[in-house]
Amino acid sequence: MGELPLLARITARQQQLHDSGLLRQRRLMDAATAATVTADNANLHNFASNDYLGLSRAPQVAAALFAGAQQYGVGSTASPLVCGYSSAHQQLEHALCAATGAEAALLFSSGFSANSALIKTLFNGDDTVVADKLVHASMIDGLRDAKVKLKRYQHNDLAAAERLLSQGKVTALLTETIFSMDGDCAPLHELAALCQQYDCPLIVDDAHGFLLADTLQVVPFARLITFGKTLGCQGAAIVGSQQLIDFLVANCREYIYSTALSPACCVAAQQALQLATEPPLVAQLQQNIALFRQLAQQAKLPLLASASAIQPLLICASEQVMQVAQQLRERGFLVGAIRPPTVPQGSSRLRITLSAAHSTTQISALIAALVEVLADAG
Repeated sequence: MGELPLLARITARQQQLHDSGLLRQRRLMDAATAATVTADNANLHNFASNDYLGLSRAPQVAAALFAGAQQYGVGSTASPLVCGYSSAHQQLEHALCAATGAEAALLFSSGFSANSALIKTLFNGDDTVVADKLVHASMIDGLRDAKVKLKRYQHNDLAAAERLLSQGKVTALLTETIFSMDGDCAPLHELAALCQQYDCPLIVDDAHGFLLADTLQVVPFARLITFGKTLGCQGAAIVGSQQLIDFLVANCREYIYSTALSPACCVAAQQALQLATEPPLVAQLQQNIALFRQLAQQAKLPLLASASAIQPLLICASEQVMQVAQQLRERGFLVGAIRPPTVPQGSSRLRITLSAAHSTTQISALIAALVEVLADAG
């Protein structure tokens, strides 16, 4: 008996990805501190994590997680509409509303599920949605599942966005606040003004900008917040009007039919939220970003224009970016290597992410390693 057609297709696809240098595989990592990671019995300086404030290892957050598990157990045990919605969930929702100025919030187990669920629940095939060309895959998947008429404008191009809005019958406009692969910021204030002018709801994915950039000055129709980045925890939330959240509770299949986020995670996230709103951590992150960019400029490294914790360094070729990342790893640095389809063809890059937990010594050493490796790569 020959190979099953489905297995043959899987084998062919895996071989195709391997041959094109795009095969993705997991690597086992053991976290040591917020700025280091252990892999293959070696400690690496971690510049690949989204733990921007170093809160994933904060003692106060770990203690809150433990206390939450003791009080509520380690899992929620059911859907929020059955018996999985506790006071821990409610208190975190209230805290998120206080931080954002929103009327209501709804918790999910991940940012991807929250983003795609929001869009699939709101829209259908009769809707026309305008989106920045670089919005996250979770938004794109939700839009495809909803079968909307999708119109995408060139990244951060206000004139292009207005042209699409002016054509009429646009149900909503979608953008990120800080873009996950380029690290640059959307012109939120201008987009909000355009949406107001054309009576179009604005939906923002604030996964990478929450509390770290000037994003909360704009009040969109809906805002996605993830807990795995600024807060160093797990889970996500949609915040918006009470009317929106009530609609999602009653209609969102991912919310209705999924086990709720662990209440212990909610207790930890609420503690992390309190720490993240204290000025010293954000100030330290901003100092680290400024230092990295200053040293990179002096070293003439080809960084993209980003003022955020995400600092992309263009390599272009997929094979070369993997080689550079491996050479950095051999020198003790873990840096993300980003290839298509995550980014467009010919724009592979190192995605260097900075944290408040990084020391000046670590940042300076990374710059020195980058200069050495890129010189060898020629």
